[in-house]
Amino acid sequence: MTVPDLPPVQRQDPPVRVSVSAPYLVPLIVGGLVAVALGVYGRAHTPTGYAVGLAGFSGAQAMKSWLATAAFVLAIVQLVSALAMYGRIPGLRAPSWTGTLHRWSGRAAFLVSVPVAFHCLYALGAQFDVPRVLVHSLLGSFFYGVFVAKMLSLPKRDLPGWTLPLLGGLAFAALTGLWLTSSFWFFTTFGVTF
Repeated sequence: MTVPDLPPVQRQDPPVRVSVSAPYLVPLIVGGLVAVALGVYGRAHTPTGYAVGLAGFSGAQAMKSWLATAAFVLAIVQLVSALAMYGRIPGLRAPSWTGTLHRWSGRAAFLVSVPVAFHCLYALGAQFDVPRVLVHSLLGSFFYGVFVAKMLSLPKRDLPGWTLPLLGGLAFAALTGLWLTSSFWFFTTFGVTF
């Protein structure tokens, strides 16, 4: 009995999967670039020592401490409103205006933080010689990088559900660290002054 010749078996490679995650990496990359750029600028820029202050405060440090405290309080509003919107507070049903409160408290926190960041970068620069100031400088750069990443991620509707809470949580953690290494330190060292 003869066996007919069979055609050679053609080997097929598994299909190549093309990743569609690149558009979602853009906010992270841009946020990372912002953080690095702020850190590099803060380190390379020669601090002027010139205090940019707002009327009503006894000095630049008091101004920074109170504005950072306002930003921190608004960040707490952000945290609580986000937890309410995501249904993470047992027994609390988020009112219809919670989303509006979340957006506007975030905008206000950012606006209040800008004079503080400007003064830190322009007058003081990034300093790495004192551990508290090193941590503060790194957290400041990180905060604005995470903030940019979160803002750029907001319009992307098909992100994994954990993305915005993670970025928001990182921004809150960074702002908490910033407040502890600046305002809290100032108030416990020099007293609560305006």
